[in-house]
Amino acid sequence: MKKKLVYEYLQIIIGATLVALSYNLFLLPAKLAAGGISGISTIFFELYELSPAYTQFLINLPIFIAGWLALGKDFSWKTLVGTFWVPFIIYLTADLPFTITNPLLGAIYGGIVLGVGLGTVYRGNGSTGGTAAIAQVVKKFTGLSSGYSQLIVDGLVVISSIIVFSLELTLFALMCIYVTSKTIDIVQLRTSASKLILIITEEEEKIQQLIQEQIDRGLTKVRTVGGYSNQDKTMILCVTEQQEAVQLKRILQKEEPTSFVVFINASEILGRGFSLDKYYGQKL
Repeated sequence: MKKKLVYEYLQIIIGATLVALSYNLFLLPAKLAAGGISGISTIFFELYELSPAYTQFLINLPIFIAGWLALGKDFSWKTLVGTFWVPFIIYLTADLPFTITNPLLGAIYGGIVLGVGLGTVYRGNGSTGGTAAIAQVVKKFTGLSSGYSQLIVDGLVVISSIIVFSLELTLFALMCIYVTSKTIDIVQLRTSASKLILIITEEEEKIQQLIQEQIDRGLTKVRTVGGYSNQDKTMILCVTEQQEAVQLKRILQKEEPTSFVVFINASEILGRGFSLDKYYGQKL
């Protein structure tokens, strides 16, 4: 349990560092108020040249207190780490020599780095404070994904930035938070190149032998009935890595071309052979 807690805090620190770097490298130089407290600090920097690090820290404090009451003590301690860490890294990296001022590049790459950072923080069950904490509250009470919760909350901030920035920059900022929201969900689902393969066949023994001997994967068999023919068939479910799926496709096209085969992207695989060792605890 303690090891898991340390790992979660490590995720929060790494994710918060990426959030801060995305701000200093992409969002602030490109003048993209991409939602949240960072967007507000970008506006204040443009208007009054106020330090973004101090601005974010001061605005985060009352929001942190509200998050403490709404989301629970454990979450709030982790939020406290993010609340301090993001402005701290922004302060340390304020004078980085390599920055992106092109708003299109800033929206795309800044959105990706920001999304990876926030997604990593969320995987640690934490928050970077500000509207990220508000997004987690929205998620808790509405059931929306973290990405869409962030999209709704940040969208309101970005739209209000039209007063200070041009419509063009505001549209780029909206693009940025869309990229961010999608990246958050990808990181949280840990989308991989694994494939779920569904094979509907009358030659179950032959295909089972091919899978076990050629790519050494397990499988599950489900008894089915053809909707058109009303004949008994078997649906074989098998999860493989990308290259194994390509190999199996070639084998099936050669050995059993009449079987109906579907390849589906699998976002995350848990269990024997993927998140657990294939043979651990089994008698060989």
